[in-house]
Amino acid sequence: MTKQEAIDLIKDAGYGVMCTIEGNQPKARPMMPYLDDEGNLLLAVLSKSRCIEQIKANPKVEFCFIDRKMSFARISGLAKVSTDPEKKELVWNYIPMLRQYFGGPEDANFVLLEIETTQVEATTPHQKQPDILSFK
Repeated sequence: MTKQEAIDLIKDAGYGVMCTIEGNQPKARPMMPYLDDEGNLLLAVLSKSRCIEQIKANPKVEFCFIDRKMSFARISGLAKVSTDPEKKELVWNYIPMLRQYFGGPEDANFVLLEIETTQVEATTPHQKQPDILSFK
């Protein structure tokens, strides 16, 4: 799978599953991130979300996106809480669903997570092994 095919898969899927670590146990949850022009993921979470403390304790995360044909892209990265107002505005504008959870990018309950992509694995059902890609 090419880099562009993986990007298209991620954008078309919309939703993915983000995994963090709590102690020695993975924790998975469905999320709707925004893939920025630098190949990083941006996502809004509630200020009381358990994933914030999990990320502060261990910033390593994985995100998995899958399409109906069973092709997938798995992103490994390092997550951090971001207060960048421009990135919060970007996420707000590209994910209209956030309006049911937050009053706007300045809402105190709106916390932005920024995931710096370190590796991408992507594959189709016909491949014997996934392709290792870089979004940088």
